[in-house]
Amino acid sequence: MPVFTLTFILVLLLTTATRLWLARRHLRHIQLNRNTVPQDFADRITLESHHKAADYSSSKTRLGMLHTLLDVFLLLAFTLGGGIQALTDYWQNIVGDGLWRGVALIVSVLVISSLLEIPLSLYRTFVIDARFGFNKMTYGLFLADMLKQTLLLCALGIPLLLSVLWLMAQMGEYWWLYVWFAWMGFNLLILTLYPTVIAPLFNKFTPLDDQVLATRIETLLQKCGFKSQGLFVMDGSKRSSHGNAYFSGLGASKRIVFFDTLLTRLNNDEIEAVLAHELGHFKRRHVIKRIFSMFIISLAGLWLLGWLMPQAWFYHDLGVMTQGTDTALLLFMLVSPVFTFLFHPLSSLFSRKHEFEADRYAAENASGEALIQALVKLYTDNAATLTPDPLHSVFYDSHPAATQRVAHLRSLIGNN
Repeated sequence: MPVFTLTFILVLLLTTATRLWLARRHLRHIQLNRNTVPQDFADRITLESHHKAADYSSSKTRLGMLHTLLDVFLLLAFTLGGGIQALTDYWQNIVGDGLWRGVALIVSVLVISSLLEIPLSLYRTFVIDARFGFNKMTYGLFLADMLKQTLLLCALGIPLLLSVLWLMAQMGEYWWLYVWFAWMGFNLLILTLYPTVIAPLFNKFTPLDDQVLATRIETLLQKCGFKSQGLFVMDGSKRSSHGNAYFSGLGASKRIVFFDTLLTRLNNDEIEAVLAHELGHFKRRHVIKRIFSMFIISLAGLWLLGWLMPQAWFYHDLGVMTQGTDTALLLFMLVSPVFTFLFHPLSSLFSRKHEFEADRYAAENASGEALIQALVKLYTDNAATLTPDPLHSVFYDSHPAATQRVAHLRSLIGNN
């Protein structure tokens, strides 16, 4: 067996076993703590709500384990199973060599993967979320969303893919640098267009009409030095009863968005505190840092792909006999997550650090106690488990565990 084939199989087995082991740990930890509400929440969250969160988290975790197995099946089928080579030969006979063969190859892999994942999406939405009272989506809306996403992928993704494949073929040894610039430009364009062009395709956004709340928010924005295009309410309730708030966009396109479900559950103090947390991400430059990190990682990845592309073993050891820019790009997209999985805790660590910093900013510029009250309501309404497995959290959680987050906020309140 070729060396890289053996390496790929061993790393895939390691990452898959780790993902399943972490999921089983998470399930076991949740069930062990199912009948005891953590002390910090005992006077705020009922045992019934705690049971619901435990059962909801467990159901999602079990579905995630099935998704892991499906991912492994698809990866092996496309690589060592000969799927990519078969699709390459098929499109070679239809469109011949050139850019369109590459587009057809990559799009067909994405379509096949998406179609096989639809049953899991349907199960999560119409079985799990429905069972726990979260789903508000109809089958018609599910299909409409899927159609819009497909059309959006075609409108934005295909021109990008054509550009990338052309640059890979025409820009010589340093093509990866040209592709990086194109990738950066595309991402910045999407971030700019998302609030005003893309998001309205899926949801309705209306100006916040609560003048009392709007005045408080405008005062907070001036205090924090944040300029936005406006305050908007999103009709999130047409899909789910989950609540949230966020700001999106770059430069003049920035806007603040509240889920309508959030506004019905939180009082003005709590809404202000939640928004102060989001503004903390802005003031501490977390968004810029994340964008910068993404660009650095993508540059390193493209350089690595540039080194791998002329290596025959990279193709042959993964079951692909046809060397080309399209097969190299596709193989790299499929295989690189296997080798980078064990670095995931590092990304999660920085994300949790940013959340603590944003909480501190909220406590300093709004009310730490109001943020705690808001978080307790959101944990309850979203059925978020209060007792995740610690190691599972280290790998996956972008936010600190509820007990850690509340304890941190209380320490900030105590120091003020």
